[in-house]
Amino acid sequence: MKKNIAILMGGYSSEFDISVNSGHVVYKHLDKSKYTPYRVIISKEDWYYLDEEEARHPIDRSDFSFHLNGDKITFDAAFNTVHGTPGEDGLLQAYFELLGIPQTACDFYQAALTFNKRDCISAVKPYGIPCATNYYLNKGDQVHVKEIINQVGLPCFVKANKSGSSYGVSKVKTAEEMLPAIEVAYKEDDEIIIESFLSGTEVSVGVIHYKGKDIVLPITEIVSENEFFDYAAKYEGKSQEITPARLSEEDRKKVEEIALKVYQILKMSGFSRSEYIFHNGIPHFIEMNTNPGLSEASILPQQAQKAGISLTELFSNAIEMCL
Repeated sequence: MKKNIAILMGGYSSEFDISVNSGHVVYKHLDKSKYTPYRVIISKEDWYYLDEEEARHPIDRSDFSFHLNGDKITFDAAFNTVHGTPGEDGLLQAYFELLGIPQTACDFYQAALTFNKRDCISAVKPYGIPCATNYYLNKGDQVHVKEIINQVGLPCFVKANKSGSSYGVSKVKTAEEMLPAIEVAYKEDDEIIIESFLSGTEVSVGVIHYKGKDIVLPITEIVSENEFFDYAAKYEGKSQEITPARLSEEDRKKVEEIALKVYQILKMSGFSRSEYIFHNGIPHFIEMNTNPGLSEASILPQQAQKAGISLTELFSNAIEMCL
């Protein structure tokens, strides 16, 4: 008997449309001989099943079900493609845990930890994982520009602590640019992380749980036309994404070893995509995404296909592993 799978998409953040795009790709490629997929939109205003005629059917959040033609539809599992809150920060994971419905992303604690850039860095540093020098601010804190620059130097990056797709991120080159960059970051989150600039090759590393094993996918090298891998570079073609990355065998092994170690230190499951910069020849961990983009052009699907894993196989595996 085919399993009913809710494909969760949308969310409460600026990444709503990106998430919907990922969800539609999963819907398109999911093996219909094994699963009956349902597109479920999660928004601040409403949760609903979107049928083929684009009609909306409200989700009963007490048990995550809905009614269709007089029948109550329940789900065997949820495929979580919600970027940002509540799908990537642990809220949906905890909700489904309480209901006893398996979902494809990592567990709620790992999601909350990795979504918080500051906490994630604090968790991996004691294990010897190289990271940038950081400075933290909370909304309402006094801003001491000289103190920040003394700690992290210039140029530096000002980032919203809990945000994705490079929303709320600025590269700061002068002291005068610091306060406007901080205001940009506060539009996305009430916490900020300011990082020292790392010069070197940037790579994106996918690590997934596949057929019962943690595996590192072929590495992607990021060559941005812009100052950094910002929204335009990610989604508007302003970058080259080269898979496999142009790394020496030694460097490839270095970053694979660190990426796998980080995945296992954090007790991850499901998909992950982490960013590293080779600063002075050493891969430095930047951040981890636990619900990475899943469009055909997104990095993790590109990496999977280079590894000989089709999108149908990738998505089927995610469901089987969570079940």
